[in-house]
Amino acid sequence: MEKAVQGRGPLEVAGILASLLLAGGILYLGRVFFITFIASILLAFLLEPVVNAFIKFRVPRGAASFLACSLMLGVVYLLGLGLWMQVVGLWEELPTYSRRVAQLVDTATQQLEGVEKAAQDIFVPKRLREARAQAQPRPQPQDAQKTVKRRRAAAPPPTEPPGPPPVQEVRIMQEDGQLVNAVFEQLSGYYDVALMASFVPFLVYFLLSWRDHMRRSILELLGSDGQRRNMQGAWDGIANVARAYLVGNFLLGIVLSLASAIFFWFVKLPYWQVIGPMSGFLSLVPYLGLPLAIIPPFAAALTVYTGLPAYLIIGSTTAVFHLIALNLLYPKLVGARVHLNPLVVTIALMGWYLIWGGAGLVLAIPITAGMKAAFDNIPSLRPYGKVLGN
Repeated sequence: MEKAVQGRGPLEVAGILASLLLAGGILYLGRVFFITFIASILLAFLLEPVVNAFIKFRVPRGAASFLACSLMLGVVYLLGLGLWMQVVGLWEELPTYSRRVAQLVDTATQQLEGVEKAAQDIFVPKRLREARAQAQPRPQPQDAQKTVKRRRAAAPPPTEPPGPPPVQEVRIMQEDGQLVNAVFEQLSGYYDVALMASFVPFLVYFLLSWRDHMRRSILELLGSDGQRRNMQGAWDGIANVARAYLVGNFLLGIVLSLASAIFFWFVKLPYWQVIGPMSGFLSLVPYLGLPLAIIPPFAAALTVYTGLPAYLIIGSTTAVFHLIALNLLYPKLVGARVHLNPLVVTIALMGWYLIWGGAGLVLAIPITAGMKAAFDNIPSLRPYGKVLGN
């Protein structure tokens, strides 16, 4: 009996590890489905106040949900149209960017060659340089070069090689087929993502219109009134945290976008209407926001500025915007409702990125904050909520 009790601890630990590995495998294999479903839930939480506003005007919940989803699609369409117009203009300016990048590469190469030559003059002895110069082959005189040109002109033209055999043509056709297959395989992954993304508006609509029915059905599955109250509190806590996180990040992104766009307009960067919002919202990416926010203005400045001071000013100003937003605005708009300690945030970002890639970085914090809100409202799980909290 005592041996069985003593061996229970390692068995429980092994069971927990096996459950975590199984859950991780399921989340990884079904990542497209889970990302789509969780994104739809977050959008439904975000649009719930809009639906409630329509309901106050005595609009039925189904019609209010339809109006909220239509409003969301309209905003997305207008943003996409504006972005597409700017991308078309940027595509027309692409040759200018290519020439500018080539000039910068040539300039950097010449500077490196100058630095290398200066280093050789400093560290390589003069006698060794003279010996290397004498060992190099001397150029032919003008007469010898003229003789070589005359011989080349008098020589008969080279005969054309015979055409490739049919086997080689078949091989080329096979290579073309392999290239098409490779391109199709790459595009098929994006096709799956686009197909699942097309379900998002429908999922959001049904989550909003059938919210009361789903809540009642889930609560009826629980036996006691205490369990129902705990589940109701967990549901409301997850909704409040998700809504606060999304709205806070959106407002913070709007503030950063406006500040960045005004600054980029002031320094006369092209396409500041797109570069500003892109830099502002990229600045919100956890841990990678600062370098990602600097890339768009640097790319836009290639056709305008050549000196290093201009890039230093643009980079330092973008960094100041990022630091002010992260240290002053973020704790008030987002951090006051999330209550996650930095260690848990870091581990969550690493784990969800390992499972879902870039989408995991975006969804890691709202998922973890939702789990903490659920743990805080269920008495048996409150110790785990304290582990996640700050």
